[in-house]
Parts: sequence; structure tokens; C-alpha cells
Amino acid sequence: MGISASRHERTILLESTGSEPVDFWLKKALHWAVRQSDHVVFFSNNPAYLPGFSLPYAAFPNRLAVGVYKTVAFSPHADPFDTLYRHHQHHPDFLVGYFGYDLKNRIESLESRHPNALGFPDVYFFQPLHLIDFDRNRMTVRSWGNPDQIIDEITASPLHRPNPPASSASRVRETVQCRVSPEEYRQTVRKIQQDIIDGTVYELNYCMEFFLENTRLDPLSVYDQLTERSPMPFSHFQRIGNHYVIGASPERFLKKTGNRLISQPIKGTIRRGTDPSDDERLRQQLRSSEKEQAENLMIVDLVRNDLARSAETGTVQVDELFGIYPFRQLFQMISTVSATLRADLPFTTAIKNAFPMGSMTGAPKVRAMELIDQYEACRRGLYSGAAGFITPEGDFDLNVVIRSIFYNSSTGDASFSVGSAITYDADPQQEYEECLLKADAILSVLQEAAS
Repeated sequence: MGISASRHERTILLESTGSEPVDFWLKKALHWAVRQSDHVVFFSNNPAYLPGFSLPYAAFPNRLAVGVYKTVAFSPHADPFDTLYRHHQHHPDFLVGYFGYDLKNRIESLESRHPNALGFPDVYFFQPLHLIDFDRNRMTVRSWGNPDQIIDEITASPLHRPNPPASSASRVRETVQCRVSPEEYRQTVRKIQQDIIDGTVYELNYCMEFFLENTRLDPLSVYDQLTERSPMPFSHFQRIGNHYVIGASPERFLKKTGNRLISQPIKGTIRRGTDPSDDERLRQQLRSSEKEQAENLMIVDLVRNDLARSAETGTVQVDELFGIYPFRQLFQMISTVSATLRADLPFTTAIKNAFPMGSMTGAPKVRAMELIDQYEACRRGLYSGAAGFITPEGDFDLNVVIRSIFYNSSTGDASFSVGSAITYDADPQQEYEECLLKADAILSVLQEAAS
């Protein structure tokens, strides 16, 4: 019998415990979890702030993992994807965790020249002690302990939302630094364009890092502010010991439901308008942009090739090309690619064959990753990796870890990165401004929240 059969499950209607909206209970449970455990992972589609948002194949569920039942024992000498699959075969339970970008070095003959400054492991998964799902007006607790006790504790738990110190904004404004100057950024873009002219790559995702040192953050308060300011369908809060991820990702990397694989790469960004008319004008500008379509199409082709490595012959298809989706600060161009997983392959092989995601690397992928390590000023680490969950049945859903703050509370170091796709006809200044647009929500939150 599978280990997941030993979990105890209880579902309650939230109306029966009060009249507050579901969003209130999501926050209440998350605040309770952080007080309870140093292992907390929360995935959310931000239902209160993205009403009516509709993406093909839906968004993340509102799912909270608390505490550790068993961790996956990854070895530096073993294939991490094989290790994860074997653990799941022996323990067919829920697994929660992430794949860091630098796992590329264990998939291909690559290396990372920069140090791991924040100290996040390259890969980490665990079976949670408690798994709590919120679905409309219901809360379901699956626990190795007593689910009724968990429900009672969450119900009785206070919701504290401390206000940041009034003087913190000016200190953060002075403290946040970027690894590259605007001119260094533009010069690097020109070098990448020369690589494109030389035929080395067709497109390359170039990123820059912002960082803080010796800072103190209240990670949960920062997450609350970030998701209110920049609600996203694949948001992600993570606490593993002293390591935090405060994430507002708009992008899905890969999802498996039954034998169906779904990837939804994002390439194409434009700001929101100042009024409905301006909004529609900008939406149409993005939709009809030949440059943005070319960027998106190159990555769609790369994703098709990645999925084909794991798919039944003839099953890879583009469900939607150049879809335009509205978010709080910007519009994004999102395409959807799907395929049928081969019956003889472990589900983790499909992840390995597509990782890292093409939207954060470039084409051809391996050469692009070599140039990324050459041109970027820091190690990516968990940034542009993937976080998510695996079900007892072997289904999974993984986001792209972008628009995220990474924080080590033991050292006081924090960072976030932003980037864009560089092509032959990219304008270096416009690419820089696109990066700043993507960074805006995080910068504004940090200016309010750090001390």
C-alpha cells in the first residue's frame, strides 16, 4: 500500500467557520504555518487579486505544505531526476520543492563560474507533514497527524500584518544595488547581438541581478505586499530553514495531468495603459509586434523540441500561439504547447528533458547557457529554476521561478533578478527599460519593507 494512504483527510466549508472571504483564510493559514515550522511552501493563484483570470489548463491551486515528514535524499553523485523518481516510486506521496537553474551542470557538460552566494541547494524536495488545499469555499487538510487539530489551530490563529518602519524606504533606496551599470548592460547586449550575427545563437535570455546586503526582512510581510501589488497565477512563498523565496511568477514551466504534458512559455512584454483606451492600444501593439512574435515563436519551437524528446510520436501540438494576457503592471504574450508523455518514460525524465526552460535560456539551448554563464555577473541559483509539487499519482505542476526575491535570513543577503530575450533587432535601451518594468513591483515592495 502506498504511503499516501496513511494520511488523514478532513474537508470543511469555510462558511461554517465565518463569513470572511477565502483570501482571508489563505493568509491566516500561511501566517499560522510560518509560526509553526521552518519548512513552509505555499503556491497560490491569487484568487482575490486576479478575478476572472483564465489561462489554458488553469493556474496553480491554492496549496500550503507545512512541516517535514520525509526529505528526498539527493546525492551529488547520482542523477537528481532519477533519485526523485525512485523516491516517489517507494513513497507515492505528495512532494514539494524546486529545481535550481544550475542543475543544468548535471544535465549537460556545463559549469557555473560564479559562487553560490545565497547558499540555496541546487535541488530540494520533501514530503510535507501537512498539506492544506483551498478550493473555492472549502479547506482540505491531508495530514500525518490530526487534521481536526490543524483546522482548530488555523481557526484560532491570529493574523498579524506588521507595518514596515516609516524610515525604511529611504534606506533601501540607498542600499539596493545592481551587479551591472546601465552602460555595462547595453554593452553586453551588443556583444550578444554580435554572437547572433556570427551564428552562435539565435536568441539569448540575458539577466541582471539586484541585491541587498546586511538587511532584515519580514518575508511574510514582503510576500503579502508583493502579491497585493503584483498578483500572479503561479506565486510561490517558500521557507526552508533560513532560506526564503518570495515569488510572484506569471509563468508555468511544465505541468503533467495523466499522460498529458503542458508548457506555457512567456516571451513578449508591454506595460499596462493609463486608461482603457490606452490599455487596448498597448495590447494590440504587443499582439501585432513582429519582434515580440519572433521571440515567442523561437521559444515555442524550442519547447516543441524539448517536449518531443519525451512525447509519443506526433502528439506535440501548439494549443495557443501568441496569446495576450493582462496582469496588474503589464501584458504578457503567452503560448501553450502540449504533448502526450511516452508510457515507458518516468515522469521526471520529461522534466529533465525540458529543463531549464527555453524562455529563460535561448536557442540553441546549450550554447545559450554557455554564453549566459560568460556574460551574466552572478550565479542564477534558484532564479529561472522551477518550483512546484508532485502528486501521489505522479502528476505535477511547476512554475518558472522569476519575479522572485531570494533571502538568506542568517546572512542578511537578498537578491532578485530580471531579464529579457535578446535578438538581432533588439534595442539595448528598450531591453534595459523592459527589465526595469519587470523589476518595478519588487523594488517598490523592498523600498517599503526592508530595514
